Formats: sequence, structure tokens, C-alpha cells
Amino acid sequence: MKNKAITIKDVAKQSGVSISTVSQILNGKSDKFSPVTVAKVQQAKADLHYEPDYFARRMIMKTSKTIGVLVPDITNPFFGELIRGIEQVLYQANYITMLCNADLDEAKEQGYLAELSHRGVDGFIIASSAVSNQAINASLRTKQHPFIVLDQKKAEGFSDAVLTDDFEGGRLAAAHLKQLGHQHVAILMPAQASANVQQRLAGFKTVYADADIDRIDVPLSKLGGRQAVPAILKTAATGLFAVNDEIAFGLYLGLAEAGKQVPRDYSVIGYDNVEMCEYVTPQLTTIAQPIFELGQVTAKILLARIKNPDQPWDERRLPVKLIERKSTAHLN
Repeated sequence: MKNKAITIKDVAKQSGVSISTVSQILNGKSDKFSPVTVAKVQQAKADLHYEPDYFARRMIMKTSKTIGVLVPDITNPFFGELIRGIEQVLYQANYITMLCNADLDEAKEQGYLAELSHRGVDGFIIASSAVSNQAINASLRTKQHPFIVLDQKKAEGFSDAVLTDDFEGGRLAAAHLKQLGHQHVAILMPAQASANVQQRLAGFKTVYADADIDRIDVPLSKLGGRQAVPAILKTAATGLFAVNDEIAFGLYLGLAEAGKQVPRDYSVIGYDNVEMCEYVTPQLTTIAQPIFELGQVTAKILLARIKNPDQPWDERRLPVKLIERKSTAHLN
């Protein structure tokens, strides 16, 4: 025979206080009661092995203590580090992170957005540019769901946002290659680039004229970088700027397969500074984003928005920096 589930009524009876008192103490309002009363309730909960019913608690408290996080590609280590920063802050605030990996599939991203909304998460972190502002308005803003956009997505004045200085990052990459004597360069980026990548291109073009740049369209992946090599070999470029480290890692393999060496034949600079940059040979020169901090700041701003829905929009822009390693060299 199945044992009867322990309820809040049983905890109240065991501790000798009202159901209302038990409910408030177990839901974080113990400061309203004496230490003796709180101790009685906590002891009764422990003795009875009481576990609060999640759905009942959500009905009463009007909160799920859950944050939905939408990313485009969890296989990219950038997003793994980003999630780690987000999760650290949310965990400390007693929130659960619900991760949705969209696999660069726009329809999947839209479906996740709707599903998270139906499941009653307390807030949304959107790290994908594929989710349109129209979809966000329809699914989140009109329903007054707290949300924040970051990295690939621009807020455009209608939400909180955390960004990094992509324009400066592109400029730093170009200035580094120029300083090393590279007169003709190639930039590897998606054909339909997100707003942050477009800013990297704009910054890069403050150093190099269009005539000195070959743009090669590739997806943001190692495979994209590897498959771009035949197109690179047809150009006069000696310096290569990959708009993320994943593309750069793919370049390493593709160039090796073509009998070329980094940096003897091509200087390669990436973007993000994921951990693997230090473990490839040669170590990858890159533009470092504060990825972990980006996640932390994002989570903190969203929690502040949940607590105070009417506060002014908050947009942060974090700095980037050049990390010079062994994949770039002076042009001989």
C-alpha cells in the first residue's frame, strides 16, 4: 500500500503552529517569527521528511525560481563558459537554470521561447540573434515576462542587454595584423552575420580598406574554418581574422591539410579566448571577451529586473582585449 504523502498540514500539526505560519517560514519569511517557532517548524519538516509540492508552491508564490536560457550552439565552448557564469549567480540566488540549445535552428529557437513561456519560468536570457524582436515582443514583452538579451542580440532600446565592445575587438585584431606587416588580409564570418559580428567587421575596416580585405563567408564552426581554406589559398591574404575561435581552430586543420603552416605561411587571429586557445599548437592569438563575467552580469541584471520590473532599461558594454600568442608573426 502506498504511503500517504506528508503535507503542510502534517508539519503544522507536528510543530503546533498554524498552516499559514508553516507556509511563510518554509517560503523564506522566517524573519517574521521567533527563532523558537522557526526551529519547531524546521524540526517538524525534518522529522516528517516533508518535501514541498513544487506546483502547489508555484501557485501560492507565483514564482517557479527557474530562469530559461536560450543559446544557439552549446557545442561552442564560448556558450559553455557563458552558462557557467550565469548559473553561478542564479544558483546563489536559489534559481534553477533551464538551458535550451537550439542547434542554430531558428524554428527550434522560436519553439523553445514559446515553451519556456508556457512553463512559467520567471525570466529569460536570450543569447541568440535568430529570435526576432517581433517574436520576443509577442512571446515575452506583451505578457510582461522579464528578459534580457546578450552577446549576439541587440536590445534596440526595448530590454536590458549586456554586450561586449565588438567594434573595438575588430579594430584591435586589424591593428595587430597591420603592425605585423600584413598588407592584405581575409576575414572569415557568416554571410548573414549577427549584429555583434557586423560590429567586429566595422571595427576591422577602420584599419584596412575594403580593397585590402577578402571576406570569406563561413559558418561559426570548426568545419566552416576548415572548408574555407581553398578559398583562402586563392587570395593574396597573409593575415586571417576569424570572427570566433571555432573558425580559427578549423583553419588550423584545413591549412595543415593544404601543406601550410601557422604562422609561417598565414598569421591567424581568433575571437573569444576560449580555453582551447592555449592548448592548440601554435597557441592562438585572439581577442578576449570576458565570457564568464558576461554571464554573471547578465544574470544579475535579470534578477534585478525580476525584483523591480519598472526600473529603467540597463545596457552594459564590457571591454575586450588582445591576447597575443604564437599564431601571428611578422610578415617576412
